[in-house]
Amino acid sequence: MSARSQKITFAEMRSSGVHGLLIYCSDYRCSHYIAISGDRWPDDLRLSDLEPRFVCSACGKRGADVRPDFPTARMGIG
Repeated sequence: MSARSQKITFAEMRSSGVHGLLIYCSDYRCSHYIAISGDRWPDDLRLSDLEPRFVCSACGKRGADVRPDFPTARMGIG
């Protein structure tokens, strides 16, 4: 069993102006994901602390990959 690396805290994520999360099922064959708000969790919590708590609503597998939902970059044409 491999150890997961620690990810950033919610405070670090929010300081970058990001409030959303992308939650990916830990089973690569399922490939289900959702986008949710991260506003409900405290600043000192790490994104990696949440990963074992999620259960996929599509396949039922426990565990997830939690990532900040960075806004899509806009390319200026000028």
